[in-house]
Amino acid sequence: ADADVRAIAPSGTPLSPRLVISASRAPQRAHASPARSLARPGATSVPSSRMATVTASLPLRAAARAGPAPSRAPPSDAAFFPGRPWQRGLAARGRPREPAGWFRAEALSGGGGGGPPRREPMAPPYNVLITGSTKGIGYALARKFLKAGDNVVICSRSAERVESVRNDLKKEFGEQHVWGTVCDVREGKDVKALVDFARDKLEYIDIWINNAGSNAYSYKPLVETSDEALIEVITTNTLGLMLCCREAINMMWNQPRGGHIFNIDGAGSDGRPTPRFAAYGATKRSVVHLTKSLQAELQMNEVNNVVVHNLSPGMVTTDLLMSGATTKQAKFFINILAETPDVVADYLVPNIREIPTNQSMKPTYIRFLTGLKAYSRIFSRIAFGARRNKYVAED
Repeated sequence: ADADVRAIAPSGTPLSPRLVISASRAPQRAHASPARSLARPGATSVPSSRMATVTASLPLRAAARAGPAPSRAPPSDAAFFPGRPWQRGLAARGRPREPAGWFRAEALSGGGGGGPPRREPMAPPYNVLITGSTKGIGYALARKFLKAGDNVVICSRSAERVESVRNDLKKEFGEQHVWGTVCDVREGKDVKALVDFARDKLEYIDIWINNAGSNAYSYKPLVETSDEALIEVITTNTLGLMLCCREAINMMWNQPRGGHIFNIDGAGSDGRPTPRFAAYGATKRSVVHLTKSLQAELQMNEVNNVVVHNLSPGMVTTDLLMSGATTKQAKFFINILAETPDVVADYLVPNIREIPTNQSMKPTYIRFLTGLKAYSRIFSRIAFGARRNKYVAED
């Protein structure tokens, strides 16, 4: 009953048409391929000398063989990324021209075959990066991954906290398993520097968890919220998340192992109202939409080695949550539904690690606090008085 790991398939996503080369029509040699085999009536014929080049640059998903590119010069960026300006932009910035979700078709003797490109399988220990990981649930997740034998990159805005937490974790888990750096996720240059840091220390990242978030420690009606608090919440939770997703995808789709990105949701992500922290709830509602949109974009662009997931820790007794325990209703629900970061991490980390271990490339939504668990706890409280004053004293 506690497990609620649901696969989410992006809907309404257009699929690219497949190019199937019939074995009966396949030429014996690549340079002898007749131009008319792919020509339509009335269409301009293509010289046979160019046919191999044309077919070599098409993004296919069937009837092709994955493998290294031919020794001849690759096609231009515009030719390799037809109709995909964001991929052309990546190549222009120095990214490799063949993302892992794309591959070249080569004419084979007797016809094509082989299926999609091979992705190097993931196996533990995993390389994990967690934003906002010097306290709260981020820190608990980092410790749990380290206990499982993984390597972890931690980061936060405070250089002092990064240094302190990194030293503590190194003493417990060893010098060669944890690294830390300063990163303000609201700044694109900081997120790019974080990627460079991770590559320098670990070469690649298997699991990237977007945990950094803020409520500006403000629980009051929107009409009483300051400009500074609103900017803090929105730039951290929305802009910061987008910047991190962008850089994580750019990094992972060029990795032989690919990668998994987990976006942490929060109160408001299910569409329910969040009075006294409306801006926070609105940003967390957008997390679900952003994740679905990224899943659809990756599918549309045939990037099949990077997956974006949702991660829901529920109510966690962090400083952020406890700072809002000022009303009778808030205290009631915190005592009933909230759990400590360690308890939540003990549940989430094994479920996260199970995804790459099983070689799954399907989007998932991992929830700690399921509806069934919440209702059962509320019933136990009403019927038996369970968990009264568990974390805060109720009036």
